[in-house]
Amino acid sequence: MKQENVILEKSFAFSVSIVKLHKLLRAERVEREICSQLLKSGTSIGANVEEVIGGSSRKDFIHKLEIAYREARETKYWLRLIHTTEDSMRPMLQETIERCDELIKILTVILNTSKSSSVST
Repeated sequence: MKQENVILEKSFAFSVSIVKLHKLLRAERVEREICSQLLKSGTSIGANVEEVIGGSSRKDFIHKLEIAYREARETKYWLRLIHTTEDSMRPMLQETIERCDELIKILTVILNTSKSSSVST
């Protein structure tokens, strides 16, 4: 039986929700550039996590995780910006921000563990 990879599954599900949110925001006529930035950074998290799985070295593994972490931070920024400026979207965006925070926390733990174990090896 295949073992579940929590960050892989959660980051993919988050990407799917970002694509759906992007469609909704465009329908609501939210600023095009903000929507585009959200789509790019929000889906990049999962893409980088997927690359982590195929990393060629510990250094590459950590580097890709750091990119995913930074993309998650950027995504949170865009979500907060839309949350603050689009009153009608607040309830739905709050849940998405919380899911993004969860990804940031998971990535932080994986990064810290990976960096500390690479120092000791």
